[in-house]
Amino acid sequence: MTTHITKKSDIKRFWHLVDVKNKILGREASVIAQLLIGKKKVYYTAHLDCGDYVVVVNTSQVRVSGRKPKQKIYYRHSGYPGGLKEISFKEQMAKDPRKVIQWAVKNMLPKNKLRDKRMSRLKIFSDEKHSYEDKFKKSK
Repeated sequence: MTTHITKKSDIKRFWHLVDVKNKILGREASVIAQLLIGKKKVYYTAHLDCGDYVVVVNTSQVRVSGRKPKQKIYYRHSGYPGGLKEISFKEQMAKDPRKVIQWAVKNMLPKNKLRDKRMSRLKIFSDEKHSYEDKFKKSK
């Protein structure tokens, strides 16, 4: 018996539609990250990008538990002295709810050279409408 080594030509990419309406942010972000990595595929290899495309809809209606809407804070830094910016979850949801999903999924992916390629396959929409209906009709 020999071990099969996965090649780039063996990788097949599928399209997944994830509706996060009234779902918990962290639990859904981990599911999305697994789809982007391709962890559940039989030919998964850590050094190759085996993941699929993921379309996320209804991000404006994602939930967090407890007091996180007020207490959860996102930080970023401009690189200059005194350049620390912060925004709460509630403020970010009012400003752009797509960023909340993007940050959660990005931080759940492995921090390596494949992360940017995987994130480019993540398509995020704040409501039900998206421009990828034709992709789902072909895959079924």
